[in-house]
Amino acid sequence: MGPISIRPGELGGPTLEQAPPRVLVVDDERALRRALTRLLEVKGMTVGVAEDGASAIELLERESYDVALVDLMMPRVGGLEFLAHVRERHSTMEVVLMTAFGDVETAVEAVRSGAYHFLTKPFRSNDEVVLAVTKAAEHRRLLDHAVMLERRLEQMQKFGGLIGNSPRMQEVYRLALGVAPTMSTVLILGESGTGKELTARAIHQHSSRADKAFVAVNCSAIPVDLVESELFGHLRGAFTGATANRPGLFEVADGGTLFLDEIGDLPPLAQVKVLRALQEGEIKRVGSNETKTVDVRVIAATNTDLKARIASGRFREDLYYRLNVVRIALPPLRERPEDVALLAYHFLRRYAERSNRPVHSISPAAMEFLMAQPWEGNVRELENTIEHAVVFSTGERLELQNLPPTVEPSGAPRPASSKPVVPVADFRDLPFRTAKSRALAAFEKTYFQALLDECSGNVSEAARRAGLDRSNFRRAARRAGIKTRDDA
Repeated sequence: MGPISIRPGELGGPTLEQAPPRVLVVDDERALRRALTRLLEVKGMTVGVAEDGASAIELLERESYDVALVDLMMPRVGGLEFLAHVRERHSTMEVVLMTAFGDVETAVEAVRSGAYHFLTKPFRSNDEVVLAVTKAAEHRRLLDHAVMLERRLEQMQKFGGLIGNSPRMQEVYRLALGVAPTMSTVLILGESGTGKELTARAIHQHSSRADKAFVAVNCSAIPVDLVESELFGHLRGAFTGATANRPGLFEVADGGTLFLDEIGDLPPLAQVKVLRALQEGEIKRVGSNETKTVDVRVIAATNTDLKARIASGRFREDLYYRLNVVRIALPPLRERPEDVALLAYHFLRRYAERSNRPVHSISPAAMEFLMAQPWEGNVRELENTIEHAVVFSTGERLELQNLPPTVEPSGAPRPASSKPVVPVADFRDLPFRTAKSRALAAFEKTYFQALLDECSGNVSEAARRAGLDRSNFRRAARRAGIKTRDDA
């Protein structure tokens, strides 16, 4: 497998700055074309125009657009014919139809046939038009982004499910692929949740031992008095409870790979025996004087400082150097934020399928929020967050409000102030979970009120700034105890 790479900016989508949407306005009324062009250009969009569907089709042969804002009833080629052409020839463009009130039934049918949305004339407001076009462009980009991520994820699945495209992860791939075909032992370093076992499995899968056993054990999870028995096996009667002969994990992994996670927690006597197994390829069951030869490739991992343990006498220096032939350091997620989008979509796909949910994309607001988190629990914490969000999602897109309240709201906008939005002193006498819940509620109230104040009570504009649709914004504001103009 060659190096996994994504060109700079390719992950863009909802998390990075985008070029302004390209919009094609198609209407046989010249005055309306001019008015819509001015309106959309003021909002920073790039606008093209066509006087009917036939002209628009000719234009699409030379130019590409994100959204077409199309009148339903036009001479020569009308909106429905234009929609059919777009669905067949330009499937990466969204269509928003404009129609007189009496043609709403036809417009609804058009939406069922693939139009993104429809607007009735006369428009209720300029905001209605801008919001429809903006959401259509955003929807298109989300779909394109998801398709691109799917392709990258399919490629990365070949590497044992270890996901990442940052320079730090590229170095992990390089080392893992380089050492995989060899017999060398590997020491994987990294915080909890960074993917140490996934890395070990990837090395095994790309080795000549791929068709043999991969055996993983967490050394810190084995009771101290059973470590030797677990690793090397025992004979019947070797100790109380040993009612039968039992092979250890070194024997189970014979011919394959043994992954010793949290190797730093091995007790001293077990360390001696592991060292002998590595040096001589020999093990001895507890209660036996007979040695047995095994062919095992050992990959060890730890989230502790082994050199500090050596200095304190808790870990053997000779074992450390025997394990540390090739060292792979896994970066914490906070040091590779460019991988968050890729990982988020990876877990979205996994849990949407498991939960039988229709969700297939992540809103820009939710993605920006995820990108801003410190992820102290690393990839595992992000995975749990996405699983929770998928379970509580109700539509095709994962929204900000679907994320669990335990995720810190550090990525959300704050009012311009040097003081924190929520004074810590107000909650320091409370239990952590209670304090966090109340702090989040206080933050949401401050946030939604500040947005509405800045937008002079305009719910549509406030919702746009928050990255939410109007109805979700109203519900969230109401939940935070804030009344909007619609509630008055």
